[in-house]
Amino acid sequence: MNTANEGASPRKLLSVTDGIAFFVGIVLGAGIFKTPSIIANMTGSNELFIGVWIAGGIATLIGALCYAELAAAYPNASGEYSFLSRAYGSRVAVLFAWARCTVFQTGAIAAVAFVFGEYAQQLLSLGKFGAAIWAAFAVAAFTAVNIIGTLQGARAQKTLEIMTVIALLAVIAIGFSIAGGPQVKPAASGGGSTSLLGIAMVLVLLTYGGWNEVAYLSGEMKDVRRDMLRIVLVGTAIVTFLYVAFSLALLLSLGLKGIAESKAVGADLMRLAAGQTGVVLLAVTVCLSCLSTINGSIFTGARTYFSLGADLPVIARLGQWDDRGSNPANALLVQGAITLALVVFGAFAQDGFEAMVAYTAPAFWFFLLLVAVALFIFRLREPDVPRPFKVPLYPLLPGAFVAICAWLFYSSLSYIWSRPDFVGLGAFIGVIVLLAGLPLLLLVKKAEG
Repeated sequence: MNTANEGASPRKLLSVTDGIAFFVGIVLGAGIFKTPSIIANMTGSNELFIGVWIAGGIATLIGALCYAELAAAYPNASGEYSFLSRAYGSRVAVLFAWARCTVFQTGAIAAVAFVFGEYAQQLLSLGKFGAAIWAAFAVAAFTAVNIIGTLQGARAQKTLEIMTVIALLAVIAIGFSIAGGPQVKPAASGGGSTSLLGIAMVLVLLTYGGWNEVAYLSGEMKDVRRDMLRIVLVGTAIVTFLYVAFSLALLLSLGLKGIAESKAVGADLMRLAAGQTGVVLLAVTVCLSCLSTINGSIFTGARTYFSLGADLPVIARLGQWDDRGSNPANALLVQGAITLALVVFGAFAQDGFEAMVAYTAPAFWFFLLLVAVALFIFRLREPDVPRPFKVPLYPLLPGAFVAICAWLFYSSLSYIWSRPDFVGLGAFIGVIVLLAGLPLLLLVKKAEG
């Protein structure tokens, strides 16, 4: 039983380097080793293939700048939950929290945990259900680390991020070292379709996904008004450089056709360069990347459960802050339990990567669109609130962020409607789970009454 102090509240323990570590660590996930082959098929040219990764970095920077203004003006450990509540009311915020807890966060953590499990299984096999066992171990271990304390979770994040960046730089260097070899397969003339650029960008920005998690650090940062801008600028620059460099290394070493035909681009690249030793190095790199994402997502994800518990008396225990570890320990436990349940389910059911995109993308981009519009609402409704940082070129850049979110919401829906298979079913299930949270809105009404 948790002995959380009901009067306790988040303490400002996180530094700018902690923030950068979470930003980079969460974003640098396993997606970069899975999406390039899909994107190569959709773009069909070298220029578009590299261009979408650069565009993804620019779009990420625009969104992160908007979040930097929101977080600096309204610092809160609840992150997007507090922005939505302030802009649209408690009901919208509660529905977002439900979606995040049941669709976005736990599903994303479980998916990345399975990727970790698959690669860890290559290093040390644990039998038929080895991937699931490794996945469950990662979720349980890093949930425990974060329950011990916020500082412990932050230290783990910095360590994992440094190791991940070093390993990924090594893979990039190896890719450039074998550039131009006979294995390079150039793109066929006339290949690809620009009509698929929308879904290509959905996948690119999924790979860049997680930058918005920085909002959940704002209530625990030592100097959020000064440091938030530094975090988003440095974090976006690091991630964009690594993603573009990795994509260019793939292009030069495998060729666009080779990337498109590959089922595991990273493994193919490393096998060409160093045989089985290279594959082992790639497996270690992916494992480190996954663990960094898992730890960071566990840390930030629990803050939403905490906010939901604080607003709904029926689940008030989730809204307790444990002063010993300076964290929402009860929320961490519940989040861990739900994620482990998804891991157990996943052990007995096959689930495709694109199906997971379909499951999360429409709801994610819808709520991100609401957050983007909230910046305009706050500027108009609360002009006197101090804003230590303001998005440059207002309203052009925030308007571009709104347009990006709206386009990607539309693109994700269009893609789903075009897929009457398991991918479309994944999206349908995601919508059903989201709608299952509507009864919570009645509880909000009672709580406010």
